[in-house]
Order: sequence, then structure tokens, then C-alpha cells
Amino acid sequence: MEQDRDRDRGEAAFSDDNVGVLLEALPYIREFHGKTVVIKYGGAAMRDEGLREAFAADVVLLKYVGMNPVVVHGGGPEITEYMNRMGMEVRFHHGLRVSDADTVEVSKMVLLGKVNADLVSRLNRAGQPAVGLSGEDGSLFEVGPVANAEQVGFVGEIERVDVDVLNHIAEDYIPVIASSASDRAGNSYNVNADEAAGKVAAALGAFKTVFLTDIVGWLDDPDDESTRISETTVAEVEAALPSISGGMRPKLGACVDAIRGGAQNAHIIDGRRPHSLLLELFTVAGIGTKVNP
Repeated sequence: MEQDRDRDRGEAAFSDDNVGVLLEALPYIREFHGKTVVIKYGGAAMRDEGLREAFAADVVLLKYVGMNPVVVHGGGPEITEYMNRMGMEVRFHHGLRVSDADTVEVSKMVLLGKVNADLVSRLNRAGQPAVGLSGEDGSLFEVGPVANAEQVGFVGEIERVDVDVLNHIAEDYIPVIASSASDRAGNSYNVNADEAAGKVAAALGAFKTVFLTDIVGWLDDPDDESTRISETTVAEVEAALPSISGGMRPKLGACVDAIRGGAQNAHIIDGRRPHSLLLELFTVAGIGTKVNP
């Protein structure tokens, strides 16, 4: 009798709405099976405990349904927090962290020892084995100094991504990549995580590239979230880039890098919303901005 009551409660909870969601997702799951999706993890999704757990569950679900997720992350707020604790000066120049050798050392400590390790652990607990990497592991990234190095110091621009390393790992694991790297001489650099995700997606020819941020998407009016641009083209983004400032600029630039380099689509979504990754990929309407070739 108790089992019958439990079954009745389960049937009541599983409503027609649940069935509709599953049916809506089915054609996308079929289409995306075996495809690579590169996800840039950051913003509120990285800072809030509930959102961290939801993100890990979403990525594991992608792996379970046959996709090949690759996660790229930064850790800007955490790096700033640790630098403040240590009494180090925090400065930015046009959105890039001004980085001397000590800053890079702290950044690597936070990215690899805290952010990367935490996400790998959550993915493992959620049911899929994950492997943490930096751009230095297996010479995954080869970098050189950015053009304005005299203003920002040890900030690197990715010149090459070794896809053989990623393809080998992604066969059995979820790669989780921290945005730090070295040049050929062994000098370490901070790397913008949006740029890193775009370059990884381009090198892999990713089917999807998704950037989690703290806004609903690219806005026609930056002060009005109701003006979200739901779909656009890479040419329209390139034309608008010179007039865009703030945190949206590197994300849109990374969308361009990804698609021009061989990725098929790019998406900017609101990481403040639980399960935003699934809502964007597996529903007709989506919730963010999709950039097409």
C-alpha cells in the first residue's frame, strides 16, 4: 500500500508540463548528440552556492545525453578578494587586470587551487569524472604578451590551442580549463577567460559556445534588459564592437573569435538563472543572445 501511495504522489508530481519540457528538449538532444559544447563559466554562477550546484548538474546532464562539454573558467572576483587579503594593489586597464609576477602567482593559486578544484569536485560528485587543467598542462595554450603589455604587464594572448590534448581527455572526462598559461620561455601570464573560451571553441570546431554572465544577454539599450537581442549574426557583432564597452565587449569579441575560427554558434546567457544552460540549449525560445555565422 505504501508503494502505491508513493507511486500516486510521483504520478501527480510529474505533470503534463514536465512531459512538454522533455518533448521540447528531445529533438535538440538528438541533434546535439556527439557534439562539442564549450562553456565559459563565470559570474554569479560561480559565486552562489545553489548556482554552482545547478551548473555542475547541467554539465553532467550534457555528458549523459551524449554531448562533449568542455568548461573554461576564470576567477576574477576571487583573485581580487585574495589580493585584497594580502594587501596587494588591484588595478585594471581597459578591463584587463594589471599583472606583475606576484599577481600572476596569486591568480594561479586561486584559479587552480580553489576555483578549478571546486568545480572538478562538484562534477565528480554529480556523476561524471572531470579533469582540471591549466593552459600550461600538456602545453594546451601557447601565449604571447598582449599588444599593450607595457600598460598591463603579464597578460597573455592565446596564439595556439593544442586540441590533441583536449580531444584525448574529452573522450572519457569533462575537461575543466583554468585561464592561465605560459609562453615558450616559461613566463606565466594571466589570460582573459572569455578569450580563452572563444579560442578553445574555435580550435575544437565546437558545435556550441556558451558564455555565462550576469545579464540576460546582449542588450540594444545597456540600461534596459527588455531590449535583449535574442539572435544576431557575427557580422552584426563585428560592426557593433567598436562602440561597445564594459564586460560585454570581451564576450562578444570571444563570440566572433569562436565563430570565425570554426565554431558553429555562440550564446551569451544569464548565469544568475538556475539551469540557464539547459534552458538556452534545449528550448525553442532560448533565454539569451544567440550569435550565428
